[in-house]
Amino acid sequence: MEKTAFIYDDIYLKHEMPPYHPESTFRLEAITDNLKKSDMWNLLIHLKPVKADINDIEAVHTKSYIEKTQKMTSGYLDPDTFMCEDTYEASLYAAGAMITAIDHCKSGVIERAFCAVRPPGHHAEKDRGMGFCIFNNVAVGARYAQKLGYRKVFIADFDVHHGNGTQHIFYDDDSVFYFSAHQYPHYPGTGAETEKGRGLGKGFTYNIPLSQGSGDKEMLNAYGVVLPKLIKDYSPDIMLVSAGYDIHEKDPLAGLRVSNNGVTSIVKNIIDASSDIPIIFTLEGGYSLEALAGSVLITLRELLG
Repeated sequence: MEKTAFIYDDIYLKHEMPPYHPESTFRLEAITDNLKKSDMWNLLIHLKPVKADINDIEAVHTKSYIEKTQKMTSGYLDPDTFMCEDTYEASLYAAGAMITAIDHCKSGVIERAFCAVRPPGHHAEKDRGMGFCIFNNVAVGARYAQKLGYRKVFIADFDVHHGNGTQHIFYDDDSVFYFSAHQYPHYPGTGAETEKGRGLGKGFTYNIPLSQGSGDKEMLNAYGVVLPKLIKDYSPDIMLVSAGYDIHEKDPLAGLRVSNNGVTSIVKNIIDASSDIPIIFTLEGGYSLEALAGSVLITLRELLG
């Protein structure tokens, strides 16, 4: 059994949305309630996240944008992305979960982790939040990992929506490889096959756009055939995963048709291809409470081995 952490804090429930907003507190409540009923709860190492330092946020976001979010007590950053008076604090702890996971991997306390956080992060650009995201949690984690000596970082993103923010932050950087399989065309409009990086980063972005209705077969090709070869060739020091369970066939916000077996296959292939390095998952999308809770359970079962 692998030493696997579950990183969570009730601070994430203080990030409150307007009524009927899909990115609600119910998402994390469904995950934790389901997990507590399972035989895995007592097998996990339960950790509380640290609060990310502003310097770590500034490693991927502009100072002016951080100051804007710090001052905003209520309102919309964009038509989808709402902030309440506790959102800024919750966002620092969402990024901080990645820092906690990386610290504990570095010290040998854990080998793998799942960060059950909100707000999510992969749409957040350097200078603006969007798509329910305030700070780019996985990007903060990548830069922090490099600060601790994990020189080459691989980011896999299986959310139904392309992680535009993560891609753009590392687009000209060969020290972070970004891989995404996602519905296309779809929000946010990025993630075409032709987007491969720029300058030093050319060849270190890899997108697999999937048409509406794609499911287990297409994901098996992406994660069972394409991804392992990319990981082997790149030889990363750490694997970070943006885990978006809105790929599930029961999810109301998108059009991929991935089953529970498909989720199992994706996670297992990521783990098998990265088995000798630390692996850290952080929660992105997923808006069917039943499918989300079940998919996280599947993920943790695979992480525990």
